[in-house]
Parts: sequence; C-alpha cells; structure tokens
Amino acid sequence: MKTGTLYIVATPIGNLSDISQRALETLQSVDIIACEDTRVTQKLLNHFSISTKTISYHKFSEKERSAKLVEMLLNGQNIALVSDAGTPLISDPGSILISECEKNSIQIIPIPGCCALITALSAISNDSQFAFLGFFPQKETEIENLKKYIHDFDLIFYESPNRIIKSLKSIKKILGNVNVSIGRELTKIHEEIKTFQIDEMINYLENSTVKGEFVLVIHKLKQETNLKEINFLNEAQKILKLGYSTKDTAKIISCIFDLPKNQVYQTLNDFSQND
Repeated sequence: MKTGTLYIVATPIGNLSDISQRALETLQSVDIIACEDTRVTQKLLNHFSISTKTISYHKFSEKERSAKLVEMLLNGQNIALVSDAGTPLISDPGSILISECEKNSIQIIPIPGCCALITALSAISNDSQFAFLGFFPQKETEIENLKKYIHDFDLIFYESPNRIIKSLKSIKKILGNVNVSIGRELTKIHEEIKTFQIDEMINYLENSTVKGEFVLVIHKLKQETNLKEINFLNEAQKILKLGYSTKDTAKIISCIFDLPKNQVYQTLNDFSQND
C-alpha cells in the first residue's frame, strides 16, 4: 500500500482572500484536515464550501494525535495540517508530527502562504537580519539574555494584547529606550503597523484600544558612534574625579545619555583597563 502525504497548509491570518488556490485544492482533496481548533478551521472551510473531515490537533494532544495521524498516513491517507491562522509550526503545534513523519519516511509537502511575522517585517524598515524567538519571554532572566543578540539582529516576537504593555516596560528596563515596531490586526480592517521608541509606544498603546495579537520587533541597537562614546567618557571622567564610584557614575551617565546602565558600566570598566 502506498503511504499517504502530509501537507503543511498555510491559511489566512485575517483576510480570507489571502488563501492560495493551491491551499484550497489541497484542503479539498485530502482525506482529513488536522486542526489546531476545529471550530476556527470549520469557518474557513464553510466559507469556501469545503466538506473535508476535520480532527483536532493542538498542543495538549500533540503526542497522542501524532501517533494516530502517522498510522493513518502509513495506511495511505493524505492529511493536511493547519493552525488557527498563518503557517503551522511557527509558534504553533506540529513539530512532533513532523518528527514522526520523518522517522517513518512519510512525504511532507509545505503549501506556503501567510505568516504574521513575515507579513509585519515586509512593511517595517529593517536590516534584513533578524531572529524570530517565538512568544516574548516572561522571566526577567530570559529578557536579560536578549542583550546577547540585540547588537546583531532585529528580534521578533509574538505577543498577546493583555501582555504587550508589560513586555514593553520590561524591555525598557533592561535594554533602554530602544526602537520597536508593532504589527497588529494584520490583513484585517483595523490593521496597524507602527514604529516608535519604547516610551512613545507605551504611551501610544495605553491611549488606544489594544486588540488583536501582536508581532513585536525590537530593532537592533546601533553601535555608539565614537563621538558619543567620547562625550560620555569625558563626562564620566569628570564625575569620577568628584569621588563617585564606577557603579554610581554609570547610573548618572545612563540617565544623562539615555543609555542602558549595564552597557555604560561595561564601557567604563573597559576604558579604565585600557587607560
């Protein structure tokens, strides 16, 4: 018996007109559609008069359902995997199923389409080098780790409307008043893409109706120009001569020049060692 094929099908993130003809043909032709939420997918199927049977496949049932779906594939059935919106596996369930299909030499065919993070990035000025890190971390230690990457890449996250302002305040505390962009309600009537410094963004969101899932972009920190570094080092030397410690001097300089305190402290240490 010929083994079936698993199709990874991208679906619209808002505007139903964004679905591809190939995606529609695939959803119509497979034996079953594995859905993150069958109720959400059924609305899409009803809109396009597709009667293919559905089965739930979400993060709480991945392991159990993956075994069942692999068995169906090995028995010759073709299956389409969809998430609630966008491209499956991009912060959505599916990795266990993919892994099991690879182990069993089952063919996997992606049907490309919408992806929220790419949709947002296509309308935001960026350096074309970015790291997508899934949903924004909640632990302060994990947010601290972002310092390792922020000079090399734009950092992209998904975030929920009820956490976005808290997350922005955490970024401000640890990385300073950096530039950020948000994309929300993408492809929908109230679509919005904005770029501000964090202070402005927090103020903007606090005074607007926060709805819809967010794509959050923390823009890469530009290396300080030599002139700016010379300026703050000159000021730091004056403060140090007054008897302030390096730690206290870093606090003062970070306020004057609106720079992350840890970055200033490290620069002052490096400067004193090379002096």
